[in-house]
Amino acid sequence: MENPRPEPEVFRPTLPLLNNHLAQSLPSSQSIASACSPGASTPTSWAGNQWLRGTPDTSPTNSGAGSPELNPKLRTDDGRISPVVESQPQAVVQVACPVKSICFIGAGFVGKSLLVVVYRSEYSDPGTGGPTAAVIAYHNPQILVNVVDLNQQRVDAWNSRHLPIHEDGLIKVVRMARDGTVDTTAFLPGLSRPVQLQARQPNLLFSTRVIGSIEEADVVFICVNTPTKTHGLGAGSMADVSAIESATRTVAKHAKAGAIIVEKSTVPCGTARMIQDILRYHRPETTFEVLSNPEFLAEGTAVDNLMHPDRILIGSAQTLPGLRAAALLKDVYAAWVPPARIVTVNTFSSELAKLVANTMLAQRISSVNAVSAICEEIGLGADVDDVSLALGKDTRLGPKFLQAGVGFGGSCFEKDILNLAYLASELHLDVVADYWLGILRINEYQRQRYTRNIVRELNGSLRGKKIAVLGFAFKDGTNDTRNSIAVHIIKDLADEMPREIAIFDPGCTSVDILDEIEKIGLTQNQLNKIRICAGWREVVQEASAACVLTQWRQFRGRQIGGPQKSSEKQAKTTSRAVTPNTREEALTEMGILALEDLARRERSTSEDPLGRLKPLPPCANDCRHCGVSLGRSHNEDTVDWLEAAGMMQEPRWVFDGRNVVNHLELQGLGFRVRGIGKGAWMA
Repeated sequence: MENPRPEPEVFRPTLPLLNNHLAQSLPSSQSIASACSPGASTPTSWAGNQWLRGTPDTSPTNSGAGSPELNPKLRTDDGRISPVVESQPQAVVQVACPVKSICFIGAGFVGKSLLVVVYRSEYSDPGTGGPTAAVIAYHNPQILVNVVDLNQQRVDAWNSRHLPIHEDGLIKVVRMARDGTVDTTAFLPGLSRPVQLQARQPNLLFSTRVIGSIEEADVVFICVNTPTKTHGLGAGSMADVSAIESATRTVAKHAKAGAIIVEKSTVPCGTARMIQDILRYHRPETTFEVLSNPEFLAEGTAVDNLMHPDRILIGSAQTLPGLRAAALLKDVYAAWVPPARIVTVNTFSSELAKLVANTMLAQRISSVNAVSAICEEIGLGADVDDVSLALGKDTRLGPKFLQAGVGFGGSCFEKDILNLAYLASELHLDVVADYWLGILRINEYQRQRYTRNIVRELNGSLRGKKIAVLGFAFKDGTNDTRNSIAVHIIKDLADEMPREIAIFDPGCTSVDILDEIEKIGLTQNQLNKIRICAGWREVVQEASAACVLTQWRQFRGRQIGGPQKSSEKQAKTTSRAVTPNTREEALTEMGILALEDLARRERSTSEDPLGRLKPLPPCANDCRHCGVSLGRSHNEDTVDWLEAAGMMQEPRWVFDGRNVVNHLELQGLGFRVRGIGKGAWMA
């Protein structure tokens, strides 16, 4: 009998090693800043603040269209300053940390990182906490991550195939951590032998088991909503921290001794001290360390921001116990974030940095929008895109957040600007407060200019005319409609009494849109003129003007929209192929992502090229989500502007509020086009 055929040699990564590198994670003396102790302020009434109108009642952790591009510096031996050279992402050996149990409070967007905080269900914020929890669990398979919420319907959605929020790439990350994976053997191009990947066990749990999760957790993240006050002292500008107070009292009663309490919400400077006071009142015999760990995510790209963060900011008391707590949290992020991108500062600096970061990003947007108004009025063909291009080449400025548009929306920038301006006012820095509020004035002015131009170009009246609105979410890549620019524009358009305002957004359901519109105070007659459409053809049919208000890629048009450019980060990850010395070591998920990139070269499959995902269970026959895809049903239905030209009524205007369409091409199709910051000759 012939000898059995030998099995091929298989690459078998071993299980993660449990190493405690706490000592290596302690911050250096350069990162230890002296703690500041802001005095308590007596709020004065801002009840008449004009910015209260439209201020969102939620507090997600996004930073607009993208996180700021930071260039950290290191001092060399000879005293010169040089850019940080990142160490290679830990794509080979999995490093573990002492934290074993993590719980997230709130299964909405804003519940954030490790440990759970209890709060009333009405405080849940549909922010970025779900993605944060999923990514931390994804990269730390040895840590149990509990996400709790008192809203059973929301929890059920997280445990189903239909997640309650839309973020690109989120469903895969959730499935990996929530459901676990299967054993798989991959035959990849460029490798001499197959690669065997062992199954991973589930470590991400969504439930209503609040108290038990708090009692077991090593780290508690307080991630509740901090809306702008709507009444009383500071109304219209001051942050309402009552939800944080309530959550902290619950944590104080149930957290185990030594648990680390982390504030994840966007909070006023000094909130950590308030949390510490509440903990001491309820548990005077127990010591808790309170950290600040704000998020710098952009909705629509939250998963990518979490996978490749510009920086992770951790604020702590500048004491030995505080620095140790910060080092433990740093270990959690070190599973995939290069150490040079994990910044440790004192607690109050961390709190203030979040407010200032969002305010300065909004400032850049308002600055370039102010320039766009000059470009439009000066004539001579001035183009704000040319100005932005020139400014972006200046290394002191950089290209991000210099895209002119109809204004910034969302539930973060406006609220944080108001918070910072209120702080300045309470410190009797009125000139500083006026400076920050000027950002909001420019933003409102930009919206008003856009609406005024529509009415003016349509002969001063919208009566009897249909207006098409393309885009309702405050930005592309998300279904978040809170304080979107579109809702303000629609309100102003409705005052002109058009025949119809038709709305289409590829990322939002009709419920998402109607819920937001009902908050702006339209009359019943005005509401009757608003129609939510299922596709772009329906929305532009017989319309006199199309208003592009969200920069969805498919609005660029079939003639213009090319294939999406690959991410530079993805290309860098792909180039780091698995090396021979990985045979006896464990691959991290970052390393497996590199393998997936190799697999895509040959198979061109998208979500699961290595075949690791477990199949999803079927939905019930009456599943209401199966008939309505959350934000993806029309994403491939790119606008055909040639077809749209034949469907619209003369004079066929396109008001490009995001400068995403090719104006010259549309003019060649018979459209009249008006963009933001384009000189008169280009219109």
